[in-house]
Amino acid sequence: MSLWDKVFGEFIDIIEWTEDSPDTMVYRYERYGNEIKYGAKLTVRETQVAVFVSEGQIADVLAPGLYELETKNLPVLSTLQHWDHGFESPFKAEVYFFNMRQFTDLKWGTKNPIMLRDKEFSMVRLRTFGSYSIRINDPKKFMMEILGTDGRFSITEISNQLRDIIVSRYSNILGKANIPVLDLAGNYDALGKFITQRISPEFNDYGIELTKILVENISLPSVVEEALDKRTSMGMIGDLDKYLKYNAADSLGSGNGSAASAMEMGIGLAVGQQMSQALQQKQTPDVTTHTAPPPIPGDRWHVALNDEATGPHSVTTIKGMVQEAVITAETLVWSPGMAEWQPAIENSTFKVLIEQANEHQPPPVPPKS
Repeated sequence: MSLWDKVFGEFIDIIEWTEDSPDTMVYRYERYGNEIKYGAKLTVRETQVAVFVSEGQIADVLAPGLYELETKNLPVLSTLQHWDHGFESPFKAEVYFFNMRQFTDLKWGTKNPIMLRDKEFSMVRLRTFGSYSIRINDPKKFMMEILGTDGRFSITEISNQLRDIIVSRYSNILGKANIPVLDLAGNYDALGKFITQRISPEFNDYGIELTKILVENISLPSVVEEALDKRTSMGMIGDLDKYLKYNAADSLGSGNGSAASAMEMGIGLAVGQQMSQALQQKQTPDVTTHTAPPPIPGDRWHVALNDEATGPHSVTTIKGMVQEAVITAETLVWSPGMAEWQPAIENSTFKVLIEQANEHQPPPVPPKS
């Protein structure tokens, strides 16, 4: 090997980009004066594309592979430089490496709630959050539309702009989809695919492919969610009148004779009966008048004994009268809020007490043999 060959070999360039930065989309290979030696080795790895720029113009785009930079490997650059007969001296050019892999788990979401019309709730405000994935699919277009002369371009420099495009188009798409709010949770996948198809052409204008949009959560304002929870709870209760009567009877039959429990029972019965009359008896009430005692607190009862009204009796007294069989199934009872007197066995409160009293009665004494 001659001395010239040895010196020339030491100046052979090796051009490659091995940095594994997770957010770098484009990297410009730095050379002093942008000079590249004739015969330099260029390595373009998988998921990379190398772009040569000469005098501000995109000259050549090289796919993954190992290249020896000669006239035959750079036909466009050779034409721009007017190398009709080849060249053996250093030439000036900028080399950009484009990262062609997917950039995943990029976040998007609505900064402010979206106002929508809904068939069931009339008008609602929704917030949406999710993620998306992109990759460069046209290095030339990306360089002309986005990169410019930036020597290192990261995903963070464009993610805000892409997110704003998604949010803006998503608002229009969701408003025209006419999907009921309560059905949105079951349509996340379909909604994500539909949005991806609708927005992809706009991303392509930047040389970017929108590979996927995921809708991860669509939520209502907290106040609306609380109201919806209450509505769901009421639906699970079912018949409100029966529910209130059951709670009142349970309180009376539990053996807790405190004033608070008695008051809760009376209020529950009165409210339940009044709501039942208002919701279920929408006709004009019977005009027949009854001689009845004046209104008294709802935790007291009147009992018809020997064809005369007695009372009002406290809850504790009522329990004792049932246990002593003074009040039987046929005994008429009345409390404020009731339309008329009724047999005790037909009143849910007294029915529980009578059944409990019967359970504690001893069996008949067997006859003497």
